Amino acid sequence: MSLYAAYAGNLDARLMSRRAPHSPLRAIGWLNGWRLTFGGEQLGWEGALATIVEAPGEQVFVGLYDIAPMDEESLDRWEGVGLGIYRRARVRVHTLDGEEPAWTYVLNAYEGGLPSARYLGEVADAAESAGAPHDYVMELRKRPC
Repeated sequence: MSLYAAYAGNLDARLMSRRAPHSPLRAIGWLNGWRLTFGGEQLGWEGALATIVEAPGEQVFVGLYDIAPMDEESLDRWEGVGLGIYRRARVRVHTLDGEEPAWTYVLNAYEGGLPSARYLGEVADAAESAGAPHDYVMELRKRPC
C-alpha cells in the first residue's frame, strides 16, 4: 500500500469509496508549507481546478488514504494523469501520530482563475465531511468564484 494525501473533493469519503474502493482512510492531517489554490481554468468544465502550491506558513487539510495497488491506476485515470492534467508529487503529512510520507496530485497548469460556485461548494462540503476545522471550511466557502 502507498499513502495518498487527498485534498479538495477527494476529502469526501463516499466519493473516495467509489474512486478507490479497496483503499481505506488511515488518518487526517495537514500539509504544512502548502496552500490550496485553483488554476488551469481552461482545463476544467466549470472554471479553475483545485491544486496545491508550496507556501511557507500555510497549511492544507488532507485525508490520508492507504491506496491499494488496484486502486492507484483508477485514481490516476480519474485525476487525468495520463492526459497531463495532474501529476503526482511527494509530500509529508503531519498527523496526530507523527509525520507520514505520501503522494498527492498537483495541477500541471499555472495558478489563477476562479472555480465555479458549485465546484467550490463541493470542495468545502468535502472538507467539512472529513472533519476539517470550522474556520478552514468557512475560509473555503468565502473564496471568490
